[in-house]
Order: sequence, then structure tokens, then C-alpha cells
Amino acid sequence: MERDFTTPDLCDDFPDSRVLHAQFRSYGRSASFCGQAVTVKCFEDNSLVKALVQEPGNGKVIVVDGGASLRRALLGDQLAEKACLNGWMGLIINGAVRDVEILATLPLGVFALGAIPLKTDKRDVGLRGVAVDIGGTTVHEGDWIYADASGVVVSSTNLLAP
Repeated sequence: MERDFTTPDLCDDFPDSRVLHAQFRSYGRSASFCGQAVTVKCFEDNSLVKALVQEPGNGKVIVVDGGASLRRALLGDQLAEKACLNGWMGLIINGAVRDVEILATLPLGVFALGAIPLKTDKRDVGLRGVAVDIGGTTVHEGDWIYADASGVVVSSTNLLAP
């Protein structure tokens, strides 16, 4: 489900909000999405992403710090389909994805730095629920994420609450 907001308006209305200073590309069908962050830190190993998308998402957003690596894809069509089925709103990936033609058809927000066809090795390496630094901005588990074509806004409070 897409939300009625734009990130430029959020930045204007809430000047203390933070933005991710990285040039993400949208790969999912949902061009804008928002929700509370669930964080993962991993490098060229998507074991934790795989485990997380199998859990109930409850409208949250997975924020993955993949160290900006474009050598291995941290998300592909199978994990994205699981994320859709389990109620995740989207993923912000500081790294690469694959199966981009299929990702574009799924009702999910997917922002990543780029694409590559190589999958990761599964070594069960990484951290979950930790603060991650992406594009010079720290994202904490539970922060609110707002993403659209203009960028990604991060806030410790729900900016759309009535």
C-alpha cells in the first residue's frame, strides 16, 4: 500500500528529520512506502535477510546495510516474494539486488544502489537489530522510514501520525 506523502514535503514540514545521502534506485512496484525500520547489517551474505522476510512484517521496512557492495545481490525475486506474502512494506538496501524484472512486478518497495546477477553465499554472518549507518545517516531499529522517488527520510517519530 502506498502512502499519501512526499519526502520533500516531509523535509519541509519536519526540518529535523534525517535523510539518507545515498543515490538509491527503485526496483519494486511500490514507488513510495513507509513503515518502522527493522535493521540488518551484513556484507555479501543475505542469510539474515532471508530469515527476516519469512517473519511477519506487519507493515515494517527492512533496512539492510550491505556495506554498499555491488558484488553480490542481497535480495532477489524469491526473498522479495516472501516479503510480500508476509506483510513487509519494503526494503532499503545499501547494496545490490537481482531479478530486477520480477522485482518490478511485486507490490513491494525496493530501493537499492544497483543490480548484479550474482547471489550471496550463505554463511550466517551479520547482525540484526543494530544501528546501521547508510549514506552518512544512522538508522536505528524502530525509526520511521519514508521512501519515494526523491529519496529516503528517517525519523525517530511517526511523521504521519494524526
